[in-house]
Amino acid sequence: MNIADMHWQQVADYLKNDDRAVLPLGSTEQHAYLSLATDTILSSKVASDAAEPLGVPVFPGLPYGLTPYFLDYPGSVNLRVETYLNIVEDILNSLEHVGFRRFVIVNGHGGNRPVEGKVLEWLAAHRGCQVKVHHWWQAPNVWQKVQDIDPLASHASWMENFPWTRLADVALPQKRKPMTDLALMRQQDPGEVKKMLAEGNFGGEFAKADEVMLALWEVAVAETRELIAGGWA
Repeated sequence: MNIADMHWQQVADYLKNDDRAVLPLGSTEQHAYLSLATDTILSSKVASDAAEPLGVPVFPGLPYGLTPYFLDYPGSVNLRVETYLNIVEDILNSLEHVGFRRFVIVNGHGGNRPVEGKVLEWLAAHRGCQVKVHHWWQAPNVWQKVQDIDPLASHASWMENFPWTRLADVALPQKRKPMTDLALMRQQDPGEVKKMLAEGNFGGEFAKADEVMLALWEVAVAETRELIAGGWA
């Protein structure tokens, strides 16, 4: 259930019997011909779809993240690492203050990985709490499904092109883009990154059939739900 559909008294009643919460992390950044909010859309939806039958509240996805390399693409928004980690810490502190103790952070953006170190630091100061950081698109079952479909999959390619991330009346290239040299890309400033990537896809086809994508989504939801439901100390 989404926090947006609850009032505070309902949250208080929930906390009498459960202390789990789900926090999606996203980003606002270029995704070639897909929505700039792709990472936030995907992390929020997989979290909500997974948590709904469990009755665990899902908080609004954090729509901004760490994406300095895409700053030359209009619409991309970057937070400084310190700012971002402070925001995540403040959210956890607020939820812990009222009784939440077990958290699943569902991350939808690779650049947000510094959150892992912040979580370890936070747990050291908050005994009795537990936090799982779930990079949903790289979780074992999802990644295996991606490899089974097409191993050439990356940022802004087919693997992020779902009915809920694509834009109406936007034509997609009918080609299989060669994979970008990511090691080289990571050495460049934002201007050079834009020159290397052009439209923004790291590599791979731009789209797959909807039935293929929905089968991938089923795996993602099931794997996320399993993480929310069990494996707690």
